[in-house]
Amino acid sequence: MPELPEVEATRRELLPAMQDASFARVTLHRGDLRTRFPRRFRARLEGSRVDELTRRAKYLLARLSSGETLVMHLGMSGSFRVEYDGNAGGPPADAGRHDHVVFAMSSQATVFFNDPRRFGFMDLVPAGRLDAHPALSRLGPEPLSAEFDGAVLAAACRGKKVSLKVALMDQRVVAGLGNIYVSEALHLARLSPHRKASTIATPTGAPRDAAHRLAAAIKQVLEEAIERTTGEIYRASRFRVYDREGERCRQRGCQGSIRRRTQAGRSTFYCTRCQR
Repeated sequence: MPELPEVEATRRELLPAMQDASFARVTLHRGDLRTRFPRRFRARLEGSRVDELTRRAKYLLARLSSGETLVMHLGMSGSFRVEYDGNAGGPPADAGRHDHVVFAMSSQATVFFNDPRRFGFMDLVPAGRLDAHPALSRLGPEPLSAEFDGAVLAAACRGKKVSLKVALMDQRVVAGLGNIYVSEALHLARLSPHRKASTIATPTGAPRDAAHRLAAAIKQVLEEAIERTTGEIYRASRFRVYDREGERCRQRGCQGSIRRRTQAGRSTFYCTRCQR
């Protein structure tokens, strides 16, 4: 499943095609993805302008001139493709088998949403209701925001008896983190994925040193991943521990090796020596 860096890279790819451009034509090749498209989806989009294209966790948000917001999620296998053909407003561009949604933009770009497994979704949210949307209302802090730091992370983990890995996968603790980058951040911070989440905070919720290290590591691995995300986004050579079972640890001076363990139904990769 695409994680936050892949979604942010997608947003940056879509910016020149969609931001400040209008929907000249919207073509739907089926009536649903994970759920049915909203009522009058095409009519509500066509003619409206994308005033701002942002991201919240793993969701893309297009704020429209109509006052509504187009919420888009890639699901398990969704992806966008942009083609510049100078055909905005004309006949729909040729679409592939799984190109379920096609946006012809006034920027002369055609944006295809491809989703073989159809776990993605699109929704139109009226003005003033975005914060109450079921997909967004319970999200925790945005990890790349200036407000996210060790104190915020410690407060969210205070008193939690679950493991640190499981806590970080909870979208109410940190928004947008997934299995890959949780493992990567814990390794960079030299923290065991098995230790209790509460150990990074004092009993009153104040941050310990581990909380500051972990918050900084989360930011670093996400920022690095965004910068390098092109093409083969899950290529193992790009990771410190993920999908490297049995290999030597890459931390400087560490002689440990990488193990894999299942936590909450997901594979965790970690160093047996330097992560405490």
